[in-house]
Amino acid sequence: MNMVVSRLPPAALSLKQFLQRQRVLGLYRNMLRTIKQVPDAADQKYLRDWARDEFKRNKTATNPDAIRMMITQANNHLEELQTSLALAR
Repeated sequence: MNMVVSRLPPAALSLKQFLQRQRVLGLYRNMLRTIKQVPDAADQKYLRDWARDEFKRNKTATNPDAIRMMITQANNHLEELQTSLALAR
């Protein structure tokens, strides 16, 4: 018997999943970078904790449509925060 052995680990992500994961991680990093620009330390901590909790809470999501919706919501939150920071300057 000649069996084909895959070199990929059993839990390997598809290309689509990998790209989506990269998009989410990039969004998270951008959110944290933007939060660092908030002048008040207490507000910074609140926003950082909020972002961390939201991303952790949705970490196990697998439904592609739900994930797309969450990415859109996170982008909206990020744009809102960036706009608020720009107006405050």
